[in-house]
Amino acid sequence: MLLPVIALALTLALALVYSALTPPSTLMLGRWLTLQPVARSAVGFEAVSPFLVQAVIASEDQRYCLHNGVDWDALREVVDDEEGPSRGASTITMQTVKNVFLWPGRSFLRKALEIPLAVAADAVWGKRRTMEIYLNVAEWGEGVFGAEAASRHWFGKSARDLTRGEAALLAATLPNPIARSAGKPSRGVKALAGRIQSRMGGVSGLMGCMR
Repeated sequence: MLLPVIALALTLALALVYSALTPPSTLMLGRWLTLQPVARSAVGFEAVSPFLVQAVIASEDQRYCLHNGVDWDALREVVDDEEGPSRGASTITMQTVKNVFLWPGRSFLRKALEIPLAVAADAVWGKRRTMEIYLNVAEWGEGVFGAEAASRHWFGKSARDLTRGEAALLAATLPNPIARSAGKPSRGVKALAGRIQSRMGGVSGLMGCMR
């Protein structure tokens, strides 16, 4: 009976620590433990191009500033849909807590844990800090974590200097960063990046929660 309580207390303690310190992801920890290389240079929110923030929101979570970490409307649609498990309803906040606290792969248990953790993270970190953590732990290639490392790996520049098109390409690879390349995009990735770019203007006015 004590194990869940201890696990919850440790997670909340880590969440408070991560309010100030940029965490590793569980994938990064796994690579370190197996002596695999990891590229990651943590940077602050202001050191990332606004285009990348827009692209990620346009691609992953257009209601990011409107929910409390969980998009309950989208979640209800998935629960009511027979194809729900394949569609998912993960917000950026849910993806962030998954990357930082949980394990990769799909399961109902992990999804059940994501939901309360996302609500707690939204309350403790807020939107700007959550986005900052997400941009520093997201994987953008084999062993390439975070916007700064991804920008330098794929485009040879700082994340601060990403263009609109480059940001859209990075966002387009997020569902499967191992199979998709931002630096050498396939026709499908280019097409997806184009659709993301077309949506970016529409979300720029919804980013007030991160100012």
